[in-house]
Amino acid sequence: MCRIYGYFNAEASPHEMRTVAALQRHGGPDATGIRQAPAWGLGNNRLAVVDLDGGSQPYGLDGQVQVVFNGEIYNHHALRHRLEGLGHTFDDHCDGAVIPALYLEYGDAFTDHLDGMYSIALVDLRGERPRLLLATDEIGMKPLYHRWDAAARSLHFSSEIPALLGFAGGGARIRETALDAYLATRTPFGGQTMFEGIEVMAPATTLVCDLGSAPRSRHRPATELPQPGPGEGAATAVRVRRALREEVGRLLVADVPVALITSGGLDSSLVTALAAEHGPVHSFNIAYKGAWPFDERHFAREAAERARAAYHQVEIDPADFPALLEETVWHLGQPNADPIALSTYALFKAVRAAGFTVALTGDAADEVFGGYGRMRNAAEAAAAGAAWAPDYLDALSAVPAGLRRSLYTDAFRDRLREVPALPAEAEHDLLHGPGTVLDRITRFELGHRLPAYHLRRVDHLSMAGSIEVRLPFCQRSVVALGRSLPDRLRLHDGQVKRTLYAAAAGLLPDSVLNRPKQPFTLPITAMLRPGQPLWTQARDLLTAARIAADGRLDPKAVRTLFDVQAERPGDTTALALWSLLVHEVWREQFRPVRASAAPAQALRAAVAA
Repeated sequence: MCRIYGYFNAEASPHEMRTVAALQRHGGPDATGIRQAPAWGLGNNRLAVVDLDGGSQPYGLDGQVQVVFNGEIYNHHALRHRLEGLGHTFDDHCDGAVIPALYLEYGDAFTDHLDGMYSIALVDLRGERPRLLLATDEIGMKPLYHRWDAAARSLHFSSEIPALLGFAGGGARIRETALDAYLATRTPFGGQTMFEGIEVMAPATTLVCDLGSAPRSRHRPATELPQPGPGEGAATAVRVRRALREEVGRLLVADVPVALITSGGLDSSLVTALAAEHGPVHSFNIAYKGAWPFDERHFAREAAERARAAYHQVEIDPADFPALLEETVWHLGQPNADPIALSTYALFKAVRAAGFTVALTGDAADEVFGGYGRMRNAAEAAAAGAAWAPDYLDALSAVPAGLRRSLYTDAFRDRLREVPALPAEAEHDLLHGPGTVLDRITRFELGHRLPAYHLRRVDHLSMAGSIEVRLPFCQRSVVALGRSLPDRLRLHDGQVKRTLYAAAAGLLPDSVLNRPKQPFTLPITAMLRPGQPLWTQARDLLTAARIAADGRLDPKAVRTLFDVQAERPGDTTALALWSLLVHEVWREQFRPVRASAAPAQALRAAVAA
């Protein structure tokens, strides 16, 4: 597991590359490797997980290919055996060492043979002109950001946005209309980011650039896997349990200590139970000092005790939240309105301090097996012949559409008339694509929301603590099983995740299996109240003067949010204030690259008129 970075058809000094490396060394504190040549450079920060004494990057041979790699290749033993049979030799047993030989054998199609999570940068030196190839895994577990300068025909890339901004001349302006996309979906979906000119590669994408030419991207079709055989209820649950048991076992293999993140809900508790079948395990849970709603520590403890796991309770103090929020937002590089982000950052710091380098989580089970209430509500509304899309989209948002529009100035609303909050193709497939409503929602959540909202957050905040996260529910066999289930085996008669609950029967305490589903989140409705640290931070940052100077939000409307939350605390108002707070913290963190004065002045002039 690593952080990677580099440039193509450009130049950078060794100092510049070291600066970029330093900006993301938290994700790879064990070694730094840099290779530079005329017009290109590759860099890597290594977090040692497999073959601790090997794994020196960049991989490859001079005159052929050079590779830097972030992630884990779970089938590297089988690939190594195959490649050795074809005459290749290897200096170590690190998983990424197979990539150069795999590319030499299969060219751009080498990713078809990889089973794992990854982002890869490869320079092919064999032709007349060097050739850069960037690639991401099928579900987007390891993000990669890039910036293409069309005038200079140069490309820069990095695992994290703050590091990408560390390249000389890498300052980027804030994309003003992205505020609406952020509030509509809690973080930007698709390839765009909050910065102009900085994009993030989509899952299952290969980008190729010949020296001096423009890059071209290709979305790779999903690998075809055998579909589950016929069966209902118990038979299907057995197949799901078997697949999860196998994947959890594979993901426990490492040359460093492995921990489990147990929230107290079904998904992470099931992963913990299956991991414990392979031997003693350690389970970590996050909670908050004091008495707060949605405290799940007793469920997490019961799940750990049932699995005979060593239980670690991490408790953080709300008094520390303002400073913690600033660190969290910086590591994310752009705003993410999920309140659990703050807790995620603190939790992984604690896991690392306890001596662990790898952690398994239950992320993505809801997307794969139909676990969200918004999915159930949409499917039920569609079955009744009622409109489902408006309520579903509002459930995705940080601020529902009606309230969102009321927060904007007239000038900003006018600017948004031709700017969709969702990527156009994604929205069209969601509303009009083939399949049932649940089929379309599942494609949308797995293809767009999961990588943008969940996986980037988990990647950045775990690596901020030098922790590699592994995700059993993101593995091909599990995703294929979940996607193949008919609607009735995911959602039926008001129940979500029917097959996954059946697969967990007998493995978890009844208290976990039978508890009402609740969000794994920070209780912001209770914490954003007068007298609380987050309330004070929000009032200090969301002042009328700052809001008016920016020109996009109406200061009176934002003040009304504070008044309503103080008098009648509610989830909708609290999440709106939280989202605006996160956005303002992010603007403050990246002030040197905020938009030029001209657009803001034009907005203020329009407001004054």
